[in-house]
Amino acid sequence: MGIGTKYNQNDIRISPIKSAIVVLNTITTMEIKIEQPDLELCDFTNPQHCAALCDLINEYITHPMGGGEPLSDSQKLRLLDGLESHPKAITLFVLNDGAIAGVLNAFVNFSTFKCKPMINVHDVFVSDEYRGKGLGRKLIQGIIEIGKSLSCGKITLEVRVDNPTAQNLYKSEGFEEGNDPMYFWTRPL
Repeated sequence: MGIGTKYNQNDIRISPIKSAIVVLNTITTMEIKIEQPDLELCDFTNPQHCAALCDLINEYITHPMGGGEPLSDSQKLRLLDGLESHPKAITLFVLNDGAIAGVLNAFVNFSTFKCKPMINVHDVFVSDEYRGKGLGRKLIQGIIEIGKSLSCGKITLEVRVDNPTAQNLYKSEGFEEGNDPMYFWTRPL
Protein backbone atom coordinates (compact mmCIF):
# COMPACT_ATOMS: atom_id res chain seq x y z
CA MET A 1 0.00 0.00 0.00
CA GLY A 2 1.39 3.34 -0.88
CA ILE A 3 0.62 6.99 -0.42
CA GLY A 4 -2.88 7.69 -1.61
CA THR A 5 -4.07 4.12 -0.99
CA LYS A 6 -7.70 3.98 0.08
CA TYR A 7 -8.30 2.30 3.41
CA ASN A 8 -11.52 0.95 4.77
CA GLN A 9 -12.70 3.24 7.57
CA ASN A 10 -12.59 0.31 10.04
CA ASP A 11 -8.86 -0.19 9.31
CA ILE A 12 -7.76 3.29 10.38
CA ARG A 13 -7.41 4.64 13.88
CA ILE A 14 -6.03 8.09 14.72
CA SER A 15 -3.96 8.03 17.87
CA PRO A 16 -5.05 10.94 20.10
CA ILE A 17 -1.61 11.08 21.69
CA LYS A 18 0.61 11.58 18.64
CA SER A 19 -1.87 11.88 15.75
CA ALA A 20 -0.31 8.86 14.05
CA ILE A 21 -2.23 6.80 11.55
CA VAL A 22 -2.20 3.10 12.38
CA VAL A 23 -3.42 0.62 9.78
CA LEU A 24 -5.02 -2.42 11.36
CA ASN A 25 -5.74 -5.85 9.90
CA THR A 26 -4.08 -5.12 6.58
CA ILE A 27 -2.01 -7.79 4.85
CA THR A 28 -0.56 -7.01 1.45
CA THR A 29 -0.23 -9.99 -0.85
CA MET A 30 3.15 -10.12 -2.56
CA GLU A 31 3.19 -10.81 -6.27
CA ILE A 32 6.39 -12.75 -6.89
CA LYS A 33 7.46 -14.04 -10.27
CA ILE A 34 10.59 -16.02 -11.04
CA GLU A 35 12.10 -15.80 -14.51
CA GLN A 36 14.83 -18.42 -14.00
CA PRO A 37 13.64 -21.88 -15.12
CA ASP A 38 15.69 -23.74 -12.48
CA LEU A 39 14.08 -21.83 -9.60
CA GLU A 40 10.62 -22.48 -8.25
CA LEU A 41 8.57 -20.99 -5.43
CA CYS A 42 7.30 -23.56 -2.96
CA ASP A 43 3.71 -24.57 -3.61
CA PHE A 44 2.41 -25.60 -0.20
CA THR A 45 -0.48 -27.47 -1.84
CA ASN A 46 2.04 -29.74 -3.61
CA PRO A 47 2.92 -32.78 -1.44
CA GLN A 48 6.29 -33.20 -3.22
CA HIS A 49 7.22 -29.60 -2.42
CA CYS A 50 6.22 -30.03 1.23
CA ALA A 51 8.19 -33.27 1.56
CA ALA A 52 11.24 -31.74 -0.16
CA LEU A 53 11.12 -28.67 2.10
CA CYS A 54 10.99 -30.80 5.25
CA ASP A 55 13.75 -33.10 3.98
CA LEU A 56 16.03 -30.17 3.09
CA ILE A 57 15.45 -28.40 6.42
CA ASN A 58 16.14 -31.65 8.29
CA GLU A 59 19.33 -32.18 6.29
CA TYR A 60 20.35 -28.58 7.05
CA ILE A 61 19.57 -28.88 10.77
CA THR A 62 21.61 -32.08 11.13
CA HIS A 63 24.48 -30.78 8.96
CA PRO A 64 27.58 -29.61 10.90
CA MET A 65 26.65 -25.99 10.00
CA GLY A 66 23.16 -26.54 11.43
CA GLY A 67 24.16 -28.39 14.56
CA GLY A 68 20.69 -29.46 15.64
CA GLU A 69 18.29 -32.34 15.94
CA PRO A 70 15.94 -33.31 13.09
CA LEU A 71 12.39 -32.02 13.17
CA SER A 72 9.72 -34.30 14.59
CA ASP A 73 6.59 -34.96 12.54
CA SER A 74 4.65 -32.35 14.50
CA GLN A 75 7.44 -29.81 14.00
CA LYS A 76 7.39 -30.49 10.25
CA LEU A 77 3.67 -29.69 10.21
CA ARG A 78 4.31 -26.47 12.17
CA LEU A 79 7.11 -25.56 9.73
CA LEU A 80 4.86 -26.03 6.71
CA ASP A 81 1.90 -24.25 8.30
CA GLY A 82 4.07 -21.43 9.63
CA LEU A 83 5.76 -20.70 6.31
CA GLU A 84 2.57 -21.05 4.28
CA SER A 85 0.56 -18.78 6.57
CA HIS A 86 3.27 -16.15 7.05
CA PRO A 87 2.19 -13.22 4.85
CA LYS A 88 5.72 -12.19 3.93
CA ALA A 89 7.56 -15.54 3.67
CA ILE A 90 9.40 -16.56 0.52
CA THR A 91 10.41 -20.20 0.08
CA LEU A 92 12.45 -20.70 -3.06
CA PHE A 93 13.69 -24.01 -4.45
CA VAL A 94 16.57 -24.60 -6.85
CA LEU A 95 16.26 -27.54 -9.23
CA ASN A 96 18.92 -29.82 -10.67
CA ASP A 97 17.67 -31.89 -13.62
CA GLY A 98 14.14 -31.45 -12.30
CA ALA A 99 14.95 -32.56 -8.73
CA ILE A 100 14.61 -30.13 -5.84
CA ALA A 101 18.21 -29.71 -4.70
CA GLY A 102 18.21 -26.70 -2.38
CA VAL A 103 16.08 -24.15 -0.57
CA LEU A 104 16.19 -20.50 0.45
CA ASN A 105 13.77 -19.16 3.07
CA ALA A 106 13.42 -15.41 3.40
CA PHE A 107 11.04 -12.84 4.82
CA VAL A 108 10.08 -9.39 3.59
CA ASN A 109 10.32 -6.71 6.23
CA PHE A 110 10.65 -2.91 6.17
CA SER A 111 13.84 -0.88 6.43
CA THR A 112 13.25 2.25 8.48
CA PHE A 113 16.55 3.73 7.26
CA LYS A 114 15.88 3.07 3.55
CA CYS A 115 12.11 3.65 3.91
CA LYS A 116 11.55 0.68 1.62
CA PRO A 117 10.81 -3.00 1.93
CA MET A 118 13.79 -5.26 2.59
CA ILE A 119 14.37 -9.00 2.55
CA ASN A 120 16.08 -11.00 5.27
CA VAL A 121 17.41 -14.36 4.12
CA HIS A 122 16.98 -16.87 6.93
CA ASP A 123 18.09 -20.16 5.33
CA VAL A 124 20.21 -21.03 2.31
CA PHE A 125 20.90 -24.72 1.89
CA VAL A 126 21.87 -27.04 -0.95
CA SER A 127 21.80 -30.78 -0.34
CA ASP A 128 25.25 -32.36 -0.07
CA GLU A 129 24.77 -34.46 -3.21
CA TYR A 130 24.21 -31.32 -5.32
CA ARG A 131 26.98 -29.09 -3.98
CA GLY A 132 29.63 -27.59 -6.22
CA LYS A 133 27.20 -27.04 -9.11
CA GLY A 134 26.46 -23.34 -8.57
CA LEU A 135 23.02 -24.00 -7.12
CA GLY A 136 23.55 -21.83 -4.03
CA ARG A 137 24.49 -19.00 -6.38
CA LYS A 138 21.25 -19.51 -8.31
CA LEU A 139 19.26 -19.24 -5.06
CA ILE A 140 21.04 -15.99 -4.14
CA GLN A 141 20.54 -14.58 -7.63
CA GLY A 142 16.87 -15.58 -7.42
CA ILE A 143 16.27 -13.72 -4.17
CA ILE A 144 18.08 -10.68 -5.57
CA GLU A 145 15.71 -10.82 -8.58
CA ILE A 146 12.74 -11.05 -6.22
CA GLY A 147 14.06 -8.16 -4.12
CA LYS A 148 14.36 -5.96 -7.19
CA SER A 149 10.86 -6.89 -8.35
CA LEU A 150 9.48 -5.89 -4.93
CA SER A 151 11.44 -2.58 -4.98
CA CYS A 152 13.37 -3.58 -1.88
CA GLY A 153 16.11 -1.31 -0.60
CA LYS A 154 18.37 -4.14 0.58
CA ILE A 155 18.74 -7.81 1.38
CA THR A 156 20.28 -8.95 4.64
CA LEU A 157 21.53 -12.32 5.80
CA GLU A 158 23.63 -13.88 8.52
CA VAL A 159 26.57 -16.15 7.80
CA ARG A 160 28.65 -18.19 10.18
CA VAL A 161 32.22 -17.03 10.79
CA ASP A 162 33.43 -20.58 10.14
CA ASN A 163 31.70 -20.86 6.74
CA PRO A 164 34.12 -19.24 4.24
CA THR A 165 32.47 -21.01 1.28
CA ALA A 166 29.16 -19.24 1.93
CA GLN A 167 30.94 -15.97 2.70
CA ASN A 168 32.76 -16.09 -0.64
CA LEU A 169 29.50 -16.81 -2.47
CA TYR A 170 27.73 -13.88 -0.80
CA LYS A 171 30.66 -11.51 -1.45
CA SER A 172 30.76 -12.53 -5.11
CA GLU A 173 27.06 -11.61 -5.39
CA GLY A 174 27.59 -8.13 -3.90
CA PHE A 175 26.96 -8.74 -0.20
CA GLU A 176 29.36 -7.18 2.26
CA GLU A 177 29.80 -6.86 5.97
CA GLY A 178 28.07 -3.77 7.32
CA ASN A 179 30.10 -0.60 7.87
CA ASP A 180 29.93 -1.25 11.57
CA PRO A 181 30.24 -5.00 12.26
CA MET A 182 27.31 -6.26 14.28
CA TYR A 183 26.64 -9.18 16.55
CA PHE A 184 23.82 -11.61 15.89
CA TRP A 185 22.15 -12.18 19.25
CA THR A 186 19.46 -14.64 20.20
CA ARG A 187 17.14 -14.84 23.19
CA PRO A 188 15.25 -18.11 23.52
CA LEU A 189 11.62 -17.74 24.55
